[in-house]
Amino acid sequence: MWKERIRKLTLILLGAAIATFGIHNIHQQTHITEGGVIGMVLLANHWLGIPASAATFVLDVACYLMALKWLGKGFVKTSVTSTICVSVFYKLWELFPPMLPDLSEYPLLAAALGGIFVGVGVGLIVRQGGSSGGDDALALTISKLAHWRLSRAYLITDLTVLILSLSYIPFKRIAYSLVTVTISSLLIDFIKSGGESWT
Repeated sequence: MWKERIRKLTLILLGAAIATFGIHNIHQQTHITEGGVIGMVLLANHWLGIPASAATFVLDVACYLMALKWLGKGFVKTSVTSTICVSVFYKLWELFPPMLPDLSEYPLLAAALGGIFVGVGVGLIVRQGGSSGGDDALALTISKLAHWRLSRAYLITDLTVLILSLSYIPFKRIAYSLVTVTISSLLIDFIKSGGESWT
């Protein structure tokens, strides 16, 4: 039992490290926006003036309450652990200067690489039965209730937010975000399912 717990925690830590490394070193450097809860936070902040810290808290709590009802206490407990791991690794990477070249002049490459980092990292966390934040909890809940593939649930939420974000973000930037969320959604689904039904 303890060996399985150590294995699970190790994979969550690895996933958190990979995802946050990509976001910190690629997305934040190149200003590629996000869909899901992060995108909703930015949208609420821009149009309604709601502080990002408050919006993040409210939206994450709402997503986790839905997850508690439909995915159970085990999911929420694992998600608390994985969310803490994600926060710790964010803080860790912030202690260092960027470790990758600035890809601002190559936004398509940045979008693709960022999507790979997020997809692999979050995929590892989701495969262990947790989530890295409200985005994952929302997508997993929608996937269960609607009987959709996880990638479809992610894309629906991300696309909805990105389309709304066109109200204040240029289309060109949104297009790169679409590349990122498409790649990450497919990778998360692939890793969670262990490649089943993809062959």
